[in-house]
Amino acid sequence: MPFDTQRVLRAIEALELGEVRLMEVCGTHTMAIAKSGIRSLLPENVKLLSGPGCPVCVTPPEVIDAVLDLAMRPDVILTTYGDMVRVPGSTPGDNLSRRRALGARVEVVYSPVDAVKLAKENPDKEVVFLGVGFETTAPGTAAAVLTAQEQGAENFSLFSMLKTVEPALRALIASEGFNVQGFLCPGHVATILGEEGFRFLPEEYGLPAVISGFEGEDILFSVYLLLRQLADKKPRVQNEYTRAVAPNGNPLARAMMEKCFVPRRDIWRGLGEIEASGLALREELAAYDAEKKFAIRYPEAKPVTACRCGEVITGRLAPQECPLFSRRCTPEDPVGPCMVSSEGACAAAYKYQTV
Repeated sequence: MPFDTQRVLRAIEALELGEVRLMEVCGTHTMAIAKSGIRSLLPENVKLLSGPGCPVCVTPPEVIDAVLDLAMRPDVILTTYGDMVRVPGSTPGDNLSRRRALGARVEVVYSPVDAVKLAKENPDKEVVFLGVGFETTAPGTAAAVLTAQEQGAENFSLFSMLKTVEPALRALIASEGFNVQGFLCPGHVATILGEEGFRFLPEEYGLPAVISGFEGEDILFSVYLLLRQLADKKPRVQNEYTRAVAPNGNPLARAMMEKCFVPRRDIWRGLGEIEASGLALREELAAYDAEKKFAIRYPEAKPVTACRCGEVITGRLAPQECPLFSRRCTPEDPVGPCMVSSEGACAAAYKYQTV
């Protein structure tokens, strides 16, 4: 049966609810919501907010500063996904693209295994992969480390900036001024964690949660399911994305993560330090840990520009409410990571001019 948008919208309008604020915690959802114009279809009492779902955006500037320093070492080839090349550190305009122009060797790869291959091809260089992402990319990153170990690529190492979603959501919920009544849960992360990974939301906090796919119809129907839970006063986890997400997720992928990583305290833009929210390599893999191999020290955080990215990714501010949005900060000349990343809330709002 074809999806009936108008029928779903009528069902939403029929629900007797006051102002409701719902948050998505996936950068792909952020872009899909803007592209499909869902916000303009919903009644005025239903607000959609962007949360900390873009891994590039949540990486704080002091970590980027350490990456920029590492890139300038003459023996290092830094490998990364494309979005990271233009993310600024604490100094506006200073990013990996600029450092590459100054002589750093920075290579964009499509897979962490490509970085291992590069290490094998350049035995006289130290090849460092910037591991950015959540549970979605962690298994693949783990596979690259294990591949390097198996192939004896001792000149490969991982700079882990991997983060986990649950601790961040707990920190967000506990933060001052938190005002969200339900969550659109990230479909990609849920393919790894399954429904179980989000049960803490209704069971501990009484917050509705719906695991959503990425088409406009998926998201609109997921919004309806959240609102229906609120109207019924029966919060639970619902899986709208059943075509990809199993109740128990992907046990093999989780086993791969556990084989390589242990939780650690980590820093998030907009949320600060959160216990057990990052992933560090296990001690037995320390030879492949770039932070240990290069004795990386993080510089003290500096006062940043008027960029309000931290408030945008915690739902406290709409992108258009940042004083730099579309003026000083554009995709061509971004000030903050929310405008750099292809999954950033500011980039989505700028591209589709959403409200």
